This record gives sequence, C-alpha cells and structure tokens, in this order.
Amino acid sequence: MPKGKAGPKTAAAAAPALARLVPTQQRSRERFEKILECAAELMAEKGSEDFRMSDVVERSGVPFGSLYQYFPDKTAIIGTLAERYNAVGRGCVGRDLAMVKTVRDLHPALCRITDSYYQMFMDVPVMRDIWQATQADRALQKLDEEDGAYLAGLLGDALRRIAPDAPAAALASFSQLIMTLIAATVRHAITQDVKEAARLLNLFKRMLPKNLAALEI
Repeated sequence: MPKGKAGPKTAAAAAPALARLVPTQQRSRERFEKILECAAELMAEKGSEDFRMSDVVERSGVPFGSLYQYFPDKTAIIGTLAERYNAVGRGCVGRDLAMVKTVRDLHPALCRITDSYYQMFMDVPVMRDIWQATQADRALQKLDEEDGAYLAGLLGDALRRIAPDAPAAALASFSQLIMTLIAATVRHAITQDVKEAARLLNLFKRMLPKNLAALEI
C-alpha cells in the first residue's frame, strides 16, 4: 500500500474512543445517561466482546438514530465509561498524593492507592470488562495509556515536592514505573480469588519504595 494512504488510516485507528456528542439539555442528558447505564449492565452480563449496539437499543428503549447521534460505535460507549471511572481514580490518587509532605509519607500513600484501585474493581465489576476491552482495541489502549501518563504525572508532582533537587528525568521514569507496576499488580489480583488477591497485594505493598534511594540523590 502506498505510504501516502497509510497515515490517515493509522490516525483514525488511534483516534480517541469517546462520545461524539455530550448533551447539555436535561431530556437529552437523561437519554445519554440511560444509554451508558444500560451499556454498563450489558457489559457486566455479557462481557465487552459480546454486547451489541442493538442490545443497548433494546435495553434502553433509545432509538438507533439517537444512539448513533451520541456514540458512533460500541468502542465509543466503552471509552466514555472508561473515562468516567478513570476520572474517579484520578481523584482518589490525587487526594492520596496530596498527603505526601515528606519521604516518610510516600510508602503509605502508594499502599493506599494500591488498595483503593483494587477496591474500585471489586465495587464496580464492569470495570474488569472495560479493562479487558482496552487490551483488544487500539483506541481504547490510547485512553488507558493517557490515564497512566496522567497518574504518573500526579506522582511526579508529589515527588518534586519532597525531592526538589532530584533530576527531572529520573523522577519521571520512577513515577511511570511505579504507577505502571501498581496497575499491573491490581489487574492481576482481580483475576484471583479474594484470599490470593490479598496475599499478592500485601506482598506487593511490601515491595513498594519507602524512600527515594533508587534515584541516587
């Protein structure tokens, strides 16, 4: 295929998977929320791969025309739900990291973040289906990567408060690695039974850094 035609196709594949329209009027907003509510129910029942746009229409009572007015495809619905839960997670992480005033505060904060992230998955089971969907869709992967980068940025900001003289590049790498490890560990833990998950999470929390010695500052 000529290189000139590959660019737009690649860009389209990586486009954000979100609603094309977020209504502001109350009636339209209620319809929009009904779509998302029913889609979440269907994902929890059938999984992210097996629910269809037609299922959402049948469950919500919203006509196809209205559904497609807001969401061009199933990926956009999943992406919109993912962003909502991501926003909740960012708020929790931000609050925990705001409590980091000294190096001693770092380890407890990272442990709270780990526990809170796991609890979110347990409290909202559809998050598991959303996460699984992100592994198979490039546009959803992009949302997941952006969320990870945002969380790493929050940790980086906290680290700069307690280690202002540390090299910026080292802080950025440290933050990215820690947040990636937390996400990976929690996502593994949710595939285990509760007892095994608790054991894994406790082990992981003991491995989390208690200081910034790894930065060699």
